[in-house]
Amino acid sequence: MAGPRLLGPGEGVDVPAQWPTISHRVLGEGAVSDYVDDAVATPAGEQMHRQYLLHPGAVAVIALDEADRVVVVRQYRHPVGFQLIEPPAGLLDADGESYLAAAQRELAEEAMLAGDDWRLLIDMFTSPGCNTESIRFFLARGLREVPRPDGFVVEHEELDMEICLVPLAELLDGIYAGAVQSPSLVAGVLALEAARQGGRLDGLRPAESPWPARAARQRHLDEIAKLA
Repeated sequence: MAGPRLLGPGEGVDVPAQWPTISHRVLGEGAVSDYVDDAVATPAGEQMHRQYLLHPGAVAVIALDEADRVVVVRQYRHPVGFQLIEPPAGLLDADGESYLAAAQRELAEEAMLAGDDWRLLIDMFTSPGCNTESIRFFLARGLREVPRPDGFVVEHEELDMEICLVPLAELLDGIYAGAVQSPSLVAGVLALEAARQGGRLDGLRPAESPWPARAARQRHLDEIAKLA
């Protein structure tokens, strides 16, 4: 049996791919995501069914102050039965809004803060085997207080949400102790620390950089729309 192939320079990256969708059914509609079933043609000539959540995508903000403290919110998450420590974050559900503008809006809505320095931290899929959610993480610095945007209504879980500051070192301790479990907080904080330790903060991508996952999502939506 052959061992793993050593990838060459530049090969160790995700590659867009789209196997043909033969049929598409909506099994259930939700407030955020729809539960769907696709019949997919594989390169081997087989047909397989995959059920997944069709999610609009999201942005998250790792907001770091001058004392190396991270702005977080404590938010109730019903499916897991925890109040989680999370970064300010939200859905990409406003038509025509840029990803950066969405992140800036979420920071103002959830934490009543704005940032003067915005960088792109990481992009990730949250659970690509069962949902389409992609999330973009921004690093915001130069923080200052602002009012919540006009028209924003605090409701549901947000009525019980607490805005907090936590030293970055304490969040790292909590992650490794298994006491901080939100995927957006874990991914964002570890990415921030890796950038700090590797001297990459000044070399992070510009905040308005392209997001390939969103282009792939649109191609998929266009394909299933043709099956309607």
